[in-house]
Amino acid sequence: MLRLYRLNHDGAPRYAAEREGRFRLIDGDIFDKFSEGAEITSESLDLLAPVSPSKIVCIGLNYKDHAAEQHKELPDEPLMFIKPSTAVVGPGEPIEIPADVGRVDHEAELGVVISRMASRVKAGDAHRHILGLIAVNDVSARVLQAKDVQYTRAKGFDTFAPIGPCIAVGLDGKDLQVRAYVNGMLRQDSRTRELIFTIPELVEFVTGVMTLLPGDIISTGTPSGVGPIVPGDQVTVHIEGVGALTNPVVAREN
Repeated sequence: MLRLYRLNHDGAPRYAAEREGRFRLIDGDIFDKFSEGAEITSESLDLLAPVSPSKIVCIGLNYKDHAAEQHKELPDEPLMFIKPSTAVVGPGEPIEIPADVGRVDHEAELGVVISRMASRVKAGDAHRHILGLIAVNDVSARVLQAKDVQYTRAKGFDTFAPIGPCIAVGLDGKDLQVRAYVNGMLRQDSRTRELIFTIPELVEFVTGVMTLLPGDIISTGTPSGVGPIVPGDQVTVHIEGVGALTNPVVAREN
């Protein structure tokens, strides 16, 4: 399987392809044509966010157990909201908790990276518009979410959308394990076969509303077990086949 990493190489962002632990620099455009070039050492890679999406389209309440823990009925159609591009951070970058926002939660999610412009795509053609899969942490200010009813402020703070560590190409997302750890302790543990709306269904639904651009992400929802994170914590989202996305939690400097 091919994994695409974006990293700081000789002072500039570059993509590298990883197969069985061996990394090669990529020449070309991952959204068009590219080739694998010189091999590089895997020691001390300075990883960046794998993509710079124009938006992350998140799906709420897409696991039955999470809907239950939120005391909400199962939706008849996908519940959709957007995280701004400015919320994105990469592996190892801090999640900054603003003062006086109340409880802030981690939410481990499988993300789908769009490969080319997608508008009104049918579910059966969804695979033609998917580059690969990625891990997402849908960080959420839970008190503000309840207060505002809609989700923009609660989920849109800077650093509230860690993504990474790579884009897994050719990975089937039908039945992957999704886990979250805080300080090494398991908090969330489920599988994508428990999704209410599947990846192809989500691609059809979202692109029926808005055009997705190369690098945009559909974040497919989180399972049960969401819980608080506080400054000093370290949170890891682990997606089977994709890898581990780890971020420290700090207090935002005002």
